[in-house]
Amino acid sequence: METRSFNFLFKESIYPMAVVDNQMRFLNHSKLWLKDLDIADPDIIGKSFYDVVPNVTQEIKNIHQFCLEHKTKLNKNQKIIQPDGRVQWLNWQIKGWNNKENNQSGLLIVAEDITTDKKNEKLLLNIQNIANIGGWEFDFISNKAFLSDTLKQLHGLPLDYEINLEKGLNFYKEGEHRRRITQVVNEAMVNGTPWDIEIVIVTTNGDERWVRSIGECEIVANKCIRIYGTLQDIDQKKRIEIHNKEISERLTMATTDATNLGIWEYNIPDAHLVWDDNLYRIYGVAKDNFSETIDAWEAIIHPEDKLRCHNVLERAISEDKKYSLQFKIFWPNGEIRHIRTEFTTSRYQKGKPIRLIGAAWDNTESKVAEQKLKDLLEITNGQNESLLNFAHIVSHNLRSHSSNLSMLTSFLNTEENEHEKKNLIKMLTDASISLNDTVTHLSEVVHVKTNSVEKMKKIKLRQAVKNVENNISALLKEKEAVCNIDIDKSLFIQAVPAYLDSIFLNLFTNSLKYCSPKRTPIINVAAKQNNNKVSITFSDNGQGIDLDKHGKKIFGMYKTFHRHKDSKGIGLFITKNQIEAMKGSIEVESVVDKGTTFTLTLRRNI
Repeated sequence: METRSFNFLFKESIYPMAVVDNQMRFLNHSKLWLKDLDIADPDIIGKSFYDVVPNVTQEIKNIHQFCLEHKTKLNKNQKIIQPDGRVQWLNWQIKGWNNKENNQSGLLIVAEDITTDKKNEKLLLNIQNIANIGGWEFDFISNKAFLSDTLKQLHGLPLDYEINLEKGLNFYKEGEHRRRITQVVNEAMVNGTPWDIEIVIVTTNGDERWVRSIGECEIVANKCIRIYGTLQDIDQKKRIEIHNKEISERLTMATTDATNLGIWEYNIPDAHLVWDDNLYRIYGVAKDNFSETIDAWEAIIHPEDKLRCHNVLERAISEDKKYSLQFKIFWPNGEIRHIRTEFTTSRYQKGKPIRLIGAAWDNTESKVAEQKLKDLLEITNGQNESLLNFAHIVSHNLRSHSSNLSMLTSFLNTEENEHEKKNLIKMLTDASISLNDTVTHLSEVVHVKTNSVEKMKKIKLRQAVKNVENNISALLKEKEAVCNIDIDKSLFIQAVPAYLDSIFLNLFTNSLKYCSPKRTPIINVAAKQNNNKVSITFSDNGQGIDLDKHGKKIFGMYKTFHRHKDSKGIGLFITKNQIEAMKGSIEVESVVDKGTTFTLTLRRNI
């Protein structure tokens, strides 16, 4: 009965165990033995241990033999690969047993499945490695200390380094940091108060690193017997936080001192844009009307600058450096404002971009002043060019007139023949008229250059063209010319009225003057707007100009390209100067015996 009860208890044991004889043959086993070792054969009594459990290592076999010979107990963990590829960890507990005659008769073997524990241990180790977390412990009863390999590596210590509490505290940066860690450790030992602080350590090679220190004490009978905790490397994250805090403080101070400065932050992972109150005022946008996205910001930007701003923002996210950006925006009332912003990128570990942070301010007044200075310099340069041109004409043309008049006067003084005198007087009169024309032309050039752009006004373009067409209606009728005007009635430009009238009059009369005798003159005038510019095309089907031969000098003074009694070579020169004085431009395309097209670009009145 006693044997039967023992067998029952053995079978139902809560441990996976078995008994073998000194030949390693099974004498008995628990049900858990078959289950935990994944043994499919339920009838293993009398069979060899190594046949039933074939994947034990030679090391385990040696332990079996040692325990049989020395009647001792040994433990050993073993990793087993099951036939289906499953990994299993077993904790072998092996002990020799004697029969009634006290002879070694076999082994009692327990095989505890510790696979789950091993997996958890490995998972914890991986987490610690990824998060740079290591554990530490000081046992005051045994006077022993423990420091994980992760922490030894963080401190720059060899893996066999032995530490104590005093050595551990000395790794903290001298001064405030060491004073603080000493204080929290003392409070924990006296009052049992845990701590969680961010603090600086100094590694063996002198590097300073920010760490998060978490610790607590084990108190028994009002006495601390053990102190333990973790240390996490947070150096990169902490330095980014400090850097961002410094930027934020500087920006806050700047905002306090200058109300024209606003702060913004763009959170990259969730694509969220945050503005302070000043920035809403600078952009002229109400908070309720702004969706706090990059798309909403780009919608305010002037079309000329939109793509450039978008590209700079993309580069800033991928590159770790400071950026400065200037662009134009539209206020809700349509006014154009100039904005300047400077910003930098913040990153966490492994360079992953987290956010952009920066400041922006209204730079309109500075830009307007800069443009006025630029305009003034251009006007000054233009006037200098006029003076140089004037000097060139004086040097060449007026000298020729002077020589001519001198010679005629000399001839007149010595001529006795009355008929010849009359001819010389007529020649003197013609030379005087020619001299007067030259001086008049030079005066017109200087007049154009010295007229300020500030005299520009809002002009209805179609009406301006129609007015010139009406003024030369008789000439158009005489030439039987056809005039087509394709200009929207709602299109306005910024121009000097007198200049615009002079430009169109010169282009109209040139088309009629140099029309082809082979066909009816056709003049086409059209216009289209492009952002804040207006392009005006003035085309005819006249004689055309050989641009290969005359292209570089077509707008030069006294340059003519056709034999015509009224050609003086001053019209296109004056036209170009008038257009450039209004901050515009003129280009020409022409084919001989096909016609000519002038393209004028002027400012649109918004």
